Amino acid sequence: MSAETADGTDATAEAAGRRREQHGWYFYDFACSVYSTSVLTVFLGPYLTEVAKAAADSDGFVHPLGIPLRAGSFFAYSVSASVILAVLIMPLVGAMADRTGRKKPLLAAAAYVGAAATAGMFFLDGHRYLLGGFLLVVANASLAVSMVLYNAYLPQIAEPDERDSVSSRGWAFGYTSGALVLVLNLVLFQGHDWFGISEGTAVRICLASAGVWWGAFTVIPLRRLRDRAVARDGGPVPVGQGWRQLIATLKDMRRHPLTLSFLLAYLVYNDGVQTVISQASVYGSEELGLEQSTLIVAVLLVQVLAVAGALGMGRLARTYGAKRTILGSLAAWTLTLAAGYFLPAGAPVWFFVLAAAIGLVLGGSQALSRSLFSHLVPRGKEAEYFSAYEMSDRGMSWLGPLVFGLTYQVTGSYRDAIISLVIFFALGFVLLARVPVRRAVEAAGNPVPDRI
Repeated sequence: MSAETADGTDATAEAAGRRREQHGWYFYDFACSVYSTSVLTVFLGPYLTEVAKAAADSDGFVHPLGIPLRAGSFFAYSVSASVILAVLIMPLVGAMADRTGRKKPLLAAAAYVGAAATAGMFFLDGHRYLLGGFLLVVANASLAVSMVLYNAYLPQIAEPDERDSVSSRGWAFGYTSGALVLVLNLVLFQGHDWFGISEGTAVRICLASAGVWWGAFTVIPLRRLRDRAVARDGGPVPVGQGWRQLIATLKDMRRHPLTLSFLLAYLVYNDGVQTVISQASVYGSEELGLEQSTLIVAVLLVQVLAVAGALGMGRLARTYGAKRTILGSLAAWTLTLAAGYFLPAGAPVWFFVLAAAIGLVLGGSQALSRSLFSHLVPRGKEAEYFSAYEMSDRGMSWLGPLVFGLTYQVTGSYRDAIISLVIFFALGFVLLARVPVRRAVEAAGNPVPDRI
């Protein structure tokens, strides 16, 4: 006879349903990570920078809305603008998800708006840097909104003792798809003459194909994930309700100050992570003088090693706990970024070494941060808290690109811009080290895993 849970449901059937949802959940990482990898990390930064430079005046400045900006800073400023837009939207989406319990339709809307904007990058050519900036803002903000909903599923589809492994597998799925598509991108980019197209056309096809991939594989999680009923009014959410909900969530977090302390630490160090991801290709192409094909191979190396890194750090977390493992990764991030400042120009081998170091810590630090936070969320408030978390993950990650862009604006040196990011990892390390996570889990009313 099958065992039954406290509410009389079949435990075996419940576990099977949970595994089915987990497998579907993994595939949203598989779908959207191609945007983060091919678009944001590899192709769009250098390509949009070149388009902006083509539209610049004799002093190297473009003038969106009459504001003089260095063409080399336009991409970083666009990333910051996309994050600010996401900050305005995410609280409303979080409130709607909490009030209605219908995460799937909202996830679908955000995913397909982002996928359409990414596919539209095929039309980015000539001097159309403003079009590129607009599409980047829409796609990046849509990704951030969709991740609020995606991450909020984790506490619902995984038991406390399996969240580290489930979260790590999700990131591994994402890095696997990123590596696969980058191989196809590399074939197209390197063989563009053989395919009878220009290099610029090849880049635009790579950008657009990421949008098609994102939209196509989003079908799988939408078929497997299910919405949970909520015991609150499911009526429409006024526009102002989003911000009121966010304020209410932050006030509620005051009753869980240790959760808030972790969120602050994550806000700081993840800002550094997101900025390195978005600006690394610009640094490699503009400061180190590396070819686009070299950058593709380097990011491909990151993707391959990030799969092993995410799974490996998941295993380390089972032995040493998630907090200690994340702290180790932040120390590695700091050393890696400092080493990047001294990389010689025109030396791809050393850039590959740096990429390998980033790959080994990238996936694990992100996956374990997500799973650790899931233990700090009071039950029944997943979407609310993960909305605030996502504002830390992407929604508040405007400061890093802004610091990067302003540093380059003032100094004209990408080396100075990249080393300016060390402060995010060092300060994040100090803040996280001060958080007693075991007490934080208990204070949230959740069972404490053996290793945390």
